[in-house]
Formats: sequence, structure tokens, C-alpha cells
Amino acid sequence: MKDSDFRALADFRYHIRRYLDLSDRSAIAAGVEPKQYQLLLAIRGLPPDIEPTVGNIAQSLHTRHNSTVELLDRAETNNFVTRERVGGRVFVQLTSRGERFLQRIVAGRLRDLRAAGPDLAQTLNKLMQQTSGDRKKR
Repeated sequence: MKDSDFRALADFRYHIRRYLDLSDRSAIAAGVEPKQYQLLLAIRGLPPDIEPTVGNIAQSLHTRHNSTVELLDRAETNNFVTRERVGGRVFVQLTSRGERFLQRIVAGRLRDLRAAGPDLAQTLNKLMQQTSGDRKKR
């Protein structure tokens, strides 16, 4: 490994963390914890072939089932989600309030990403080119 590999990876990590920090600040400014925003985004962002169950949402968030349930409890208190038990499974759905709230935050996040995206993409591209060059040398 070369010094440039470490620099590129550190730079990429810096840009990701900067974007995530902006995302967290946006959630707080909108009046929710960052994890609440991430929960709503995970629910809304599930692919159509993935059912919105507590287990699938937990997997999407990379959190434990019980932590996801706690997040859902708070989201339900805020009238952002509803839950419906069908047999042994619990399905989650955004409420219209949750959908409107998420739309507002995501619009701002997309603007931020469009502004920060070129730096992030350039850094990732640089990192990938270095990795690709290393594979060709083998």
C-alpha cells in the first residue's frame, strides 16, 4: 500500500462524515433526533420487494430489533408512523405527517448532497482508480 491509498481513504471518510454530520444537524434543526430521521428514511427507502416489517427496517438501519422498536415507539408518539400486527409480523407505514416531514428534510438533504457530491464523487473516483491500478499490477 502506498501513502496515497491512505490519504485517499482518509479523504473519502472525511467527506462521508461531513455529509452525515450535516444530515444529523438538519434532523436536529427540524426537531427530531438524527436516528428518527434515519428511521423514516429507511422505511420510505425500502425497495418495493422488501416488506416494511420491523425486522427488515432493523436490518436496513443495522440496528437490533429492540432498538428499532424503541425508535418506532418514539416515531409513533410523534405520529410519523403506524404499526399493524399481521400474525407474528409487525408492518410499519409512514403516516401523512411522517411523509410530509420526511419530504421536507430530504429536499434539503438532496440540495446539500448536490453541493457536496462532487467532492465526494471525486474522492471516491480517485480511490477506485488507485484500487483498480493496484489490481492491474498483480
